[in-house]
Amino acid sequence: MMPLRVLRRVLIILRVCHHWRLLDIHQHDALRRVALLANLLFFWQSRCDQALRRGERLKNALVELGPIFVKFGQMLSTRRDLLPLDIAEALAALQDKVPPVSAAAARAQIEQSWGGAIDEKLAQFDEQALASASVAQVHAAKLRDGRDVVVKLIRPGIRAQIADDLVLLHFVAAQVEQRHIDGARLKPRAIIRDYEHTLLNELDLRLEAANTSALKRNFASGDLLYVPEVHFDFVRENVLVMERIYGIPIGDVAALKQAGVDMKVLAERGVKIFFTQVFRDRFFHADMHPGNIFVDVREPKNPRYIGIDCAIIGTLDQNDQLYLAENFIAFFNRDYRRIAELHIHSGWVSDAFRVEDFEAAVRANCEPIFGKNLSDISFGVFLLGLFQTARRFKMEVQPQLVLLQKTLFYVEGLGRQLYPELDLWQTALPFLDDWAREQRSPRRLWNEFKRSVPLLLNELPKLPEYWLAALKNQAKDDALKAQWQRSEALWLRQQRRWQAQQRLLCGWGLSLSALLLWALRPQLTIAAALIAAGGLWLVLSGAWAWRKAGIGKTDE
Repeated sequence: MMPLRVLRRVLIILRVCHHWRLLDIHQHDALRRVALLANLLFFWQSRCDQALRRGERLKNALVELGPIFVKFGQMLSTRRDLLPLDIAEALAALQDKVPPVSAAAARAQIEQSWGGAIDEKLAQFDEQALASASVAQVHAAKLRDGRDVVVKLIRPGIRAQIADDLVLLHFVAAQVEQRHIDGARLKPRAIIRDYEHTLLNELDLRLEAANTSALKRNFASGDLLYVPEVHFDFVRENVLVMERIYGIPIGDVAALKQAGVDMKVLAERGVKIFFTQVFRDRFFHADMHPGNIFVDVREPKNPRYIGIDCAIIGTLDQNDQLYLAENFIAFFNRDYRRIAELHIHSGWVSDAFRVEDFEAAVRANCEPIFGKNLSDISFGVFLLGLFQTARRFKMEVQPQLVLLQKTLFYVEGLGRQLYPELDLWQTALPFLDDWAREQRSPRRLWNEFKRSVPLLLNELPKLPEYWLAALKNQAKDDALKAQWQRSEALWLRQQRRWQAQQRLLCGWGLSLSALLLWALRPQLTIAAALIAAGGLWLVLSGAWAWRKAGIGKTDE
């Protein structure tokens, strides 16, 4: 049964879709039935102007529905190859042009977090929001020492909206997992739990500040990516202050070209940044939509990325990193058998399937796109083929990699916009080859050994303690084994006793029966004698078994 809170949220979503005429965008049978239901339930409600473009209607509906829906629109906006152009362009506004809260509400939120007036800490504060997205908005400001900064704040009242949508998502995930044929394989509840954790972390700007600082350190020595400095003295749960950056938004391709930026170099550097984060650092920016990426064009032939909004960060453990690296390397080398073996050995695909069959399926999906530029690849067709293969071989979704898959979705979409002629294979393979060589290099092995030495030295004095504990455990295991053997021997003795007792009882019974038969029917003496003989044999064998069973011994 649908909980009341979920039903209420579903009705709100239906009302918003009805008002913005979203159910009229696509004439599908199921949508027509939903539209009929909405017309009956909300016949009294006014609807938007029918002349309003469908992209604007969709954007306005997502904004009204709240942060989770805005995030969905942000992700779709990067995929102009999958959406009609008018819808993609309208959704692009969700990256940084969501209607902000009022200046008074923003000021009140900041002052409440700081416990004092804004003017006490800042020399200047622009009440007009510089940008506003799904969960936060940004205002330009100036520190008292003259440095330009931006003040980011969580939009007031947003947590209640997110809580309602998370309840709905958990309910839908549970229904899918229970009722859909692929529910167990897709693991929707685990995915929603991970998403909830990620989203709630995004609402704590102290975590974003720490993530930003870590990402800045990772790229401090190169010129690939610049991350602004965080002013930790002003950071609170709902407020973040950091250096103001200046650059061209990555999505403004026309402005980048006008500035003379080498788009090929820019696209290649984007790929290198992604692979560096994943395979060098195992720590990657997982919200790389165009609203969070800018380009420093002071050197157009040597453009530098600028990354902001590190609220959503993905991490990989070493096993996942090595597994992904081997898959990427095998893919770029067209070693489809190795890909199949890796999937089966890792448990992502059941070993009930033949490696050869899965290899053939991987080859059928990958071979048509290999070596092509991004502009020549139909991403929709490729995705459809992957989904069909996953379903055929019952591939389980890996919740810990969903953020990485989302990031790949963003990166591939950005690559298409920046430089559709990008040869992903030639750009990525050298990086992966270098990474693989580095993993096997003597220098790295020596560094790993040096990192392990302090731990080994720290543990050496404890070796006698560990040895004694192992001896105690062994003694305990031996005692348990001896106890089990005694219990087993006792059980066998009891069994033999019971069998001996049965023989004695049966033997004495037959002997008495023979005596009675002989007394009452003397003419049946032979029969009585045979019965008596059988009874005597049972008595004697039972007595022997009784003795062997150790009767009279004390049971332990």
